[in-house]
Order: sequence, then C-alpha cells, then structure tokens
Amino acid sequence: MTQPRGVLHRMRAAFLLLLLSTSLFAQAIDPLPFKSHAEEVRFQELTRQLRCLVCQNENLADSNADLARDLRHEVFQLMQSGRSDEEIKQYLVDRYSKFVLYDPPVERSTLLLWFGPLLILLTGAGVVIATVRKRTRNNPVPASANNGANDEGDDW
Repeated sequence: MTQPRGVLHRMRAAFLLLLLSTSLFAQAIDPLPFKSHAEEVRFQELTRQLRCLVCQNENLADSNADLARDLRHEVFQLMQSGRSDEEIKQYLVDRYSKFVLYDPPVERSTLLLWFGPLLILLTGAGVVIATVRKRTRNNPVPASANNGANDEGDDW
C-alpha cells in the first residue's frame, strides 16, 4: 500500500521538527576563563578526583548534573583564590564528607568500602568450595565411572 506524497512529506517534517527540538535540550559546555592551559589541566585533573554527589558513579568533570556544575564553579573559584589541590579537597570533604572524593583514602572508616567486595567474593568462594566438598563426601563417584571405559563395550 503506497502512501500519498503529502503524508510522507508531513512525516519527514515532523521527524525533523522532533530532532531539532531535542537538540534544544542538549546541555551546552560551561566554559570557564582559565588563565593558562596548565590551570585548565589542573582543574580537569582535580575534578576527575571528585565525585558528583547526585550521580554518584560519575566524577565531577563528566557529570551534567546542576550540582556538579555548581561544584565545578566552586572548585574554579577556590583555584582562583590560590588554594592548593589538597586544600580544595579538604574544603569539600569538610562540607560534603569523604564521599565527595572519587577514590577515598584507605582508613579505618573506609575499610569496608575498599575490602568489602573482596570479602564478599572470598565468602562466596568458600561457600562454593564447602558445598562441593559436602556433595562429594555424601555421593562418592563409583570407581568404574572414573576410568572412562564403557562396561558394555559400546563405542560412540
């Protein structure tokens, strides 16, 4: 069944309108007035070490959340005021806790965060090993099944 040209033309126009309208919602890059390329590189490195508090699985440099944009501006202002990277990180930790650090330091309070996945993996492996051993003790394999020979002489 063929459609009239007018319908196809309207469908194409609607598709293009939809495509253009979605591009209006795309977020623009938020340029900051860096004094030098070295300052921009320092800013990028620093914001990669900080976590977006909204996204939680993205660093501050990659996040498009409004709070991330505000924090990037705050980091920029702190850099402009002459603070070091460590001072900026400490300021943000004091304000938002160690969660703001993308890779928090290994301390007593973060031991579970760092070693919890390994502990869960080792516990799971221990459960699997214990289950396999228990099954082999309860159901020993007959000796004839181990030699691989077929008692009836059938070859497949």
